[in-house]
Amino acid sequence: VSKGPGNTKVTKSSAVPPGPPVYLDLVYIPNHSNSKNVDVEFFKRVRSSYYVVSGNDAAAEEPSRAVLDSLLEGKAQWESNMQVTLIPTHDSEVMREWYQETHEKQQDLNIMVLASSSTVVMQDESFPACKIEL
Repeated sequence: VSKGPGNTKVTKSSAVPPGPPVYLDLVYIPNHSNSKNVDVEFFKRVRSSYYVVSGNDAAAEEPSRAVLDSLLEGKAQWESNMQVTLIPTHDSEVMREWYQETHEKQQDLNIMVLASSSTVVMQDESFPACKIEL
């Protein structure tokens, strides 16, 4: 809650205020895809060909199922059915369940979830990687 003009209380109802959409090629979903900062309005306004979904902390609800559902709801309101690719940075139970439970809706909305089993090896360390082509 913040003070508006004339000391009137204004309640913040959305992380992203309503307005015209912004089109981008690649968007990193803020705050490890936590629902405190990302909602349906975010996806209605911030339209991208690629969204990076980070977060690997189930206790902190990162990534949040609510954020993934918000993507579906927000994209359903776009005028065009452009392809969107979702790029998870970690394999999480939340992502796997969401993918399986909403797969048909993802297809209807032209959303593809990029899964990769690639591994990058650097010196004595290896980690999962995903190739992105823009």
